[in-house]
Amino acid sequence: MFKTRVTERLGIEYPIIGGAMMWLSTPEFVAAISEAGCLGIFASAMWKTKDEFRAAVKKAKSLTRKPLGVNLNLFPAMRP
Repeated sequence: MFKTRVTERLGIEYPIIGGAMMWLSTPEFVAAISEAGCLGIFASAMWKTKDEFRAAVKKAKSLTRKPLGVNLNLFPAMRP
């Protein structure tokens, strides 16, 4: 375990942030990163509706009690 300002502020064990990777940021992947002591990040642009995204976050929260993060896409035109 590392002790840095990042780990203390985010409540994680290692100063590693799992980047929000579109199409890879599944609830299982994000939760696994967080369970490993890092910060798992969702790519919010993966889901077409807020209900789908909400369900994904709930699923990840059911898989870990550790911190999770969300990358908010502010450019909707970039979504395929």
